[in-house]
Amino acid sequence: MFPRRLVGAAAAAAAAAVAAGAVPRGGGLLALLANQCRFVTGLRVRRAQQIAQLYGRLYSESARLVLLGRLWRRLRGRAGHVSAVMAAVAGFVWDEERIKEEELQRSIDEMKRLEEMSAVFQSPGVERHPPEPKSQTEGNEDPGGKKAAPWEMVMDKKHFKLWRRPIAGSHHYQYRVFGTYTDVTPRQFFNVQLDTEYRKKWDALVIKLEVIERDVVSGSEVLHWVTHFPYPMYSRDYVYVRRYSVDQDNNVMVLVSRAVEHPSVPESPEFVRVKSYESQMVIRPHKSFDELRFITAVSQNAHLDHREKAESTSED
Repeated sequence: MFPRRLVGAAAAAAAAAVAAGAVPRGGGLLALLANQCRFVTGLRVRRAQQIAQLYGRLYSESARLVLLGRLWRRLRGRAGHVSAVMAAVAGFVWDEERIKEEELQRSIDEMKRLEEMSAVFQSPGVERHPPEPKSQTEGNEDPGGKKAAPWEMVMDKKHFKLWRRPIAGSHHYQYRVFGTYTDVTPRQFFNVQLDTEYRKKWDALVIKLEVIERDVVSGSEVLHWVTHFPYPMYSRDYVYVRRYSVDQDNNVMVLVSRAVEHPSVPESPEFVRVKSYESQMVIRPHKSFDELRFITAVSQNAHLDHREKAESTSED
């Protein structure tokens, strides 16, 4: 659609031409109006090209991507075709969304804390549910910098421990698991987490699971995952970025995922979009990645916004 001002100007020019006898009335008026619109549109296109060339001279490619990314984030919350067009033009800004080395290292450090806690719980003479050690409360802050609630132990077994804590501002929980496996190798377990095609075969709840985009710099990937939920709840879909690392020197594997927004996967009325999702998995074998004994630590939370469908009421 052309703006009213442009259409009005073109119509006025066409009417003036007809009044002056430059063209015959009737079908000639429509032809002249179309020519005028094409002329005005051509001017606007050339002006846009000139602006693009100017920005190309003033800014580097990475700066232009950041600028477009910021513009997309300002418009993505607005309804209408303009938002969709701008999102498609801006693309996905990897400089801001890729998972960095610091995030992987934080997950590994958390594994070390869980190992220390597990040793405390299994020490002789210690009660089955001792007071939360200092390492449990250190660094417990939410993204807003506020003090988070303490972890509550839900299950305490020899080879499996489960904690949870409430997520501020919601009725959902963040979960943290620390366990030992003896019937599968670390490499096999880790590969199952990464193999999206194999997940479609063994998980009957998967509706869709695809890699949308890959980052050549860090190896991060953006995935779209749609999964069934029990009736009467609506099916969920996740758009998230993930990155994994296999550190042979330190004998550890790590997989970190968190929710993002991607212009090629807008929200669908058929599913409930899970916008808050984080997952960290760390695997440490006792000796090698191919032995039948290893320990793993998983920290995960996923919950819905208040725009959740009325039929979907239970917590994730």
